[in-house]
Amino acid sequence: MGKTTTPFWNWLGVATDTPDTGNSLEEIEATLAGLGTDRVRHLACFAYILTRPARADHEVTDSEAARMREVVIREAGISESDAAAIVRVARDVARTSGGTEDYLITREFERSATREEKLHLLDCLFEIGAADASILTIEDNEIRRVASELKLDHTDFINVRRRHLEHLEVLKRRNTI
Repeated sequence: MGKTTTPFWNWLGVATDTPDTGNSLEEIEATLAGLGTDRVRHLACFAYILTRPARADHEVTDSEAARMREVVIREAGISESDAAAIVRVARDVARTSGGTEDYLITREFERSATREEKLHLLDCLFEIGAADASILTIEDNEIRRVASELKLDHTDFINVRRRHLEHLEVLKRRNTI
């Protein structure tokens, strides 16, 4: 299997060893083109990373997708239809890519984001995980992995996680025993 390069991966400066599935983030680029190249790259990475806790259990629920749209609208200041397109494309690309791409895209975000932006992303990831009122342990673990890839301290992770304790499934079960 040869290296394939889609416009998204070219745009991030990353070639992949995954088969070309015809998916690309050209729609994200077109939708966000007026924001400038650096801002587009930042938001495309951000949107992709939002899929990680949602995909952790191998199923992106409608409530998780809706929450991702809300977050993208809030972060990019774009319309509902544009946000829906961005989330749809990010989900499609994430579904066909693997863990290596997760790491590479998160690393790209880590290089360009400020500490505050990284912490904000972490908070948004917990928000996505809590979209169905429960953050599963597998989602929590994926968010922890993202925090590590963003080179955030464990204390940073715990401080952000603390704001979402009421949604942690592991704590809900302990309180019902």
